[in-house]
Amino acid sequence: MEVKVLDFNGKDTGRKVQLSDSVFAIEPNNHAVYLDVKQYLANQRQGTHKAKERAEVTGSTRKIKKQKGTGTARAGSIKNPLFKGGGTIFGPRPRSYSFKLNKALKRLARKSAFSIKAKEANIIVLEDFGFEAPNTKNFINVLKALGLENKKSLFVLGEANKNVYLSSRNLKSSNVVTSSELSTYAILNTNNLVLLEGSLELIEENLSK
Repeated sequence: MEVKVLDFNGKDTGRKVQLSDSVFAIEPNNHAVYLDVKQYLANQRQGTHKAKERAEVTGSTRKIKKQKGTGTARAGSIKNPLFKGGGTIFGPRPRSYSFKLNKALKRLARKSAFSIKAKEANIIVLEDFGFEAPNTKNFINVLKALGLENKKSLFVLGEANKNVYLSSRNLKSSNVVTSSELSTYAILNTNNLVLLEGSLELIEENLSK
């Protein structure tokens, strides 16, 4: 598929680029997308939750009443989970929520995400640009020129550009990443995907393996 190339002022440069059909025009595999997004979100979980169990609660180990003759159930410890202030039965323990996915499936998921965005016509190809110094106002002007000031956007650079990244860092609705940092979740969690020309070859090369 062909997409016109815009400059950072939002004007048509008169050039067009050919997006690979094997990356941007496949039949999306929804299950692959689901698994990759699920893995990404699972990896964000710290898994540091912890509840004290019977052996960890502070309290006396004295038997609180005699075994027989009270007419009530026997009880051997104030730390019994059945008592107020006792331990927690089967409480949460620190754990890792991460799980493994094959590289081929993750590539399929990213290609599916790109294809979904392309089908929705939410991909913008922008010529490479940079700033002499970090300047949020300049980045906002780029967003306005592209009509993205009130939309969630993801800018994908071919290589790291510190000034562009720092210029966007204060904006909640816009993110800047390099092609190597792309994830299926990041692609789908945005209204418009802005691909700089320098990133296209790297994206297609990485996903065509």
